[in-house]
Amino acid sequence: MSLNEALLIVDVQNDFCPGGALVVPEGDKVIPVLNQYIQYFHDGKKPIFASRDWHPLKTTHFKEYGGLWPVHCVQNTSGAQFYPDLKLPPETIILSKGMDPKKDSYSAFQGMDQNGRIFLDILKKEEIKILYVGGLATDYCVKSSVLDARKFGFDVYFLMDAIRAVNLNPKDSEKAIEAMISAGAKQMTVKNIK
Repeated sequence: MSLNEALLIVDVQNDFCPGGALVVPEGDKVIPVLNQYIQYFHDGKKPIFASRDWHPLKTTHFKEYGGLWPVHCVQNTSGAQFYPDLKLPPETIILSKGMDPKKDSYSAFQGMDQNGRIFLDILKKEEIKILYVGGLATDYCVKSSVLDARKFGFDVYFLMDAIRAVNLNPKDSEKAIEAMISAGAKQMTVKNIK
């Protein structure tokens, strides 16, 4: 691995894990594997980013206001917190997204840090060229983040052992993986990183 790499963990929040408002089937299964990636990047002093849905209570993202989804990951609620078993180091850069009540904002590239810097600007400043992406859910926020990363010219590896899908339709996960590969992203697992 080179110096110009970063790890992006997408939306591993309570509401997407067992007991949450919008459970991704087996969403919690990504956590032990993500913790291995986190350890590797942390030990290598490489940047770690974690995106989170950070929705207002009223948003067109929610069914009640015309969207697809039940209410989830509302700002400052326990459902919006990162899953407690996810071992994010203190220097992790948190990217909040979904704050605009008129946009879905699936991609981490629509997120910003606590200082209002957008993700793309941070990556450019850090001279990151390669992104490793895992988290929830394969067919929405992971896929959107990977496709945006490719659009902006990054080399991307999506972490096959650290993603899970919602699968509103039975083959959504397969289609998402095909779309990411078609865009030039590559698959890998934690075995490849050691």
